Amino acid sequence: MSGRKLAKALRKFGYEKTSQRGSHMRLETERNGRNRITVTDENAIPIGTLSDILKHVANHLNVTLEELLRILEL
Repeated sequence: MSGRKLAKALRKFGYEKTSQRGSHMRLETERNGRNRITVTDENAIPIGTLSDILKHVANHLNVTLEELLRILEL
């Protein structure tokens, strides 16, 4: 999955790109309190990195990883 595709999917939870430096995008949401994540803008995010990002988002939103994946349609 690309960073751009992930950023687009996370818009469902209010994540918006707040900055970009080089190949890294900073995404931020105010939903459920402020949360920031950094995502690479590469064609393919490494699977371990993608897993960590999704777990972090799920934890912040108080949903299971499975629920998050279902909502994001991934």
